[in-house]
Amino acid sequence: MQCFLKDADRKPEQDERFRNRVSEIRGLAYDAEDVIDSFILKAAHQGVVKRFASIFTKPSHLHKIGVQIQGIQTKLKNICETLPAFEIHGDGAGSSSVSSMQQRLRRTFSHVEQEDVISLEVSTKDVLAQLMTEEDRLHAVVSIVGMGGIGKTTLARKVYKHVDVKRHFDCLAWVSISQQYNQREVLLLVLMKALSPSNMEREKIEKEKMEDLVKRLFDALKEKRYLIVFDDIWRFEDWDILKPAFPRGKIGSKILFTTRNKVVALQADTCNSPIELPFLTDDESWELFITKAFPRNSNDTHACSKEYEKLGREMVKKCGGLPLAIVVLGGLLATKQSLAQWEMVRRNIRGHLKGFQPQGSQYGAVNAILALSYDDLPYLLKPCFLYLGHYPEDWEISKKELIRLWIAEGFISSSPESKEMLMEDVGEQFLEELINRSLVKVVRRDYTGTNVKTVRIHDLLRDFCSEKAKEENFLETVLPPSAEYGVTLTEYMVRRIAIHPNKSYVYLKGKHPKLRSLFLFQNEAMIELDISKCKNFKLLRVLNLVRVDVFYWHVSSEIGNLHQLRYLKLYGKEIFLPRAIGRLKSLHSLYLQCRSCSIKPNVVSKLERLRHIVLRNRFGGGIKPCLRLRFFPKHIETLKCIVVDEKLIEFSKAVVGLSNLQSLGMSFKRAEDVKPILMSLMELQRLVSLYMEFKRGSTPSYPDLEPLSQFHHLSKLMLKGEMKEDPHRDHHVLNFLPPNIVKLTLWGCGMKQDPMGVLEKLSCLRILKLQDNAYVGSKMICSANGFPQLDSLDINHLYQLEEWEIEEGAMLQLRSISLEEISDLKMIPEGLKCIATLQELKLTEMKSSLEERIKMIDGREGEDFYKVRHIPHIQIIQRSILSGH
Repeated sequence: MQCFLKDADRKPEQDERFRNRVSEIRGLAYDAEDVIDSFILKAAHQGVVKRFASIFTKPSHLHKIGVQIQGIQTKLKNICETLPAFEIHGDGAGSSSVSSMQQRLRRTFSHVEQEDVISLEVSTKDVLAQLMTEEDRLHAVVSIVGMGGIGKTTLARKVYKHVDVKRHFDCLAWVSISQQYNQREVLLLVLMKALSPSNMEREKIEKEKMEDLVKRLFDALKEKRYLIVFDDIWRFEDWDILKPAFPRGKIGSKILFTTRNKVVALQADTCNSPIELPFLTDDESWELFITKAFPRNSNDTHACSKEYEKLGREMVKKCGGLPLAIVVLGGLLATKQSLAQWEMVRRNIRGHLKGFQPQGSQYGAVNAILALSYDDLPYLLKPCFLYLGHYPEDWEISKKELIRLWIAEGFISSSPESKEMLMEDVGEQFLEELINRSLVKVVRRDYTGTNVKTVRIHDLLRDFCSEKAKEENFLETVLPPSAEYGVTLTEYMVRRIAIHPNKSYVYLKGKHPKLRSLFLFQNEAMIELDISKCKNFKLLRVLNLVRVDVFYWHVSSEIGNLHQLRYLKLYGKEIFLPRAIGRLKSLHSLYLQCRSCSIKPNVVSKLERLRHIVLRNRFGGGIKPCLRLRFFPKHIETLKCIVVDEKLIEFSKAVVGLSNLQSLGMSFKRAEDVKPILMSLMELQRLVSLYMEFKRGSTPSYPDLEPLSQFHHLSKLMLKGEMKEDPHRDHHVLNFLPPNIVKLTLWGCGMKQDPMGVLEKLSCLRILKLQDNAYVGSKMICSANGFPQLDSLDINHLYQLEEWEIEEGAMLQLRSISLEEISDLKMIPEGLKCIATLQELKLTEMKSSLEERIKMIDGREGEDFYKVRHIPHIQIIQRSILSGH
């Protein structure tokens, strides 16, 4: 059944009857999955019961399973008898109609390309600069990249018609490629532009063989400086087939691509960086909207009254900066004369934006254009993309969480290329593919500055995902109205449910025995799910539970009956997990957000498939380690945060075997345990993130960090707790920090020696945080040429610091500084004025006299204003202000 669905996916253009058959088979595939998982549950239950006790129940259970399977097979046979009438080809045949739809959409929206272009000045200059560069090499490609409808073709047409471009190139040709194209037609189109033949010559050329056409075009271009535009190219293979016909040409010859897929651009030319189009800002969106909604008064920015503007801006915001959507909306409202008509459009704005009318209405096609990107996705990526529809609007999505959820759902099982590759690495590739296809936008990078940390999906794409997911019984979003407090679940609902509550308290009721995933968003504390009712959700794979009505939450042992559970997130105050957790053999990720948590030491070792165990403090302020574990699942990758106790030898042996461990958090009771544990961790090649906390003992102690210097793979390090200098040593306590550290956090270390002299020599350091009396000295000096890569500096609660000196030439890459509650600091360092890269300075609860010195009051500059005048964003915050928010 899955093979059939995969083949059917290659036939995007389907009639209603075929879509019904596909839907029926998808439903049967779900039923088959339920039967299999139910059998697994029964087998797991019988594994607990003695064999002789269950000998009489087994035949009955197997008979029931057999009846269910036979019923599925009968239905499948009846459906298959009607299928021969529908041809499904493995090579994607039948998609020529998709190509014709693309061409129709381009003709329909040709007016978008010919009219006003908003906010393309910077991008135009970038494209022109690359096109005009005199490069003497074969196939120099310039690429414009972005999601469908963002203005790639508009920008390409603008530069194609630019007077400088027409003067610079001897020959210009424009070809629309799309997903399906005819190689012969492309070559003929370019050839006619290059030769401008007579009608007789044209007829002769059109009859030539393919190899003769390639040679003729090659010869026609080899003595010319040419520019060929390939608009909307989807696959690198398409260019690979065409490029033998295109010679080096005269110096400066170029190929211009527009594409939704960044990988196509990167493969085509590694020398030129793709030009990625951004979404329009609110002001740019409004400017474009005005030109479409009021075409007769496009030069009058006051064309609409305040009432119209308020409605208009609200609707424009729903377009999310996507030019095509704004043009469609503006064109629609240009036909509406009254405020009541505008209000009607506002109430159903998404319906107006998404409607696709095959006859070519100017008000349709946004959804159809977005659908083309979805249809082009590989089969394995489609559920990963649809899954994004369960997030609320504008939600900032954690990359780590998303990939772990994909794994829990079964979208990622193992690497198709390498069995040695972790599923998380495959998930990274999947997400990168969605990013490269302009379907997902990167919001934040992590501490390395290169890896993705969070992403976001455009609202229109999110809506498309939600509707497509519901259509395929893949996912449903529930939005309880404010008047209702309950959400009733039924087994007729789809297998994945996301609940986006409003301000009212929401509780769940009813049964849904086939439910696989339950997502609770936003006001999680206002959602109630009684854990004792888990018997109603035995096939659940993903669960997020909240309980804040009790201080000590003893989680019900009923949770152990969720044998299919792969992702579990608990949110509470003090959480006590039962031994029954050890029965969750499929559990992949365990995420606990609380003040502290208690887990029996030998329970976690039973979770054979556990890859991530994360404990976070729900009140902020870092992790509070309280997990006493001695034996770990061998595939564990994330282990935060555990207590290193007296069983040191057992602990060391257990850690050595964790070859996949990437992120580790530890709390040490005794300083003398630090060195042997670090020695045992030294061979872990994948370990990139390490958190270490040193508890204050009854006698003075000095943790030995010397082994850290050998942790060459480590890039993220956090040290918390007293690290007083050993008086018998003549070097700084931080001398043995690993050289490749990118992010370093020092918290409550109590160092008396200025740490900057050591830290500024870390050539890879990008993020530095000194927190809560990490340093208790009175003076800090940052030397010239120090901190060559530092991007962000966060210093807070250094109560003894009085003087901070920054020499000229220090921290030349610094972009952001945050200072909080450094109560004795007298003034901002003089050296700040030399850091030209600074973009942001944030001061929180600093001495008022220091703040006054950098302010401008009534046009009068403070004494130290000259030190910060070059910084674009300066924020000064007091607690009294914060408490008002």
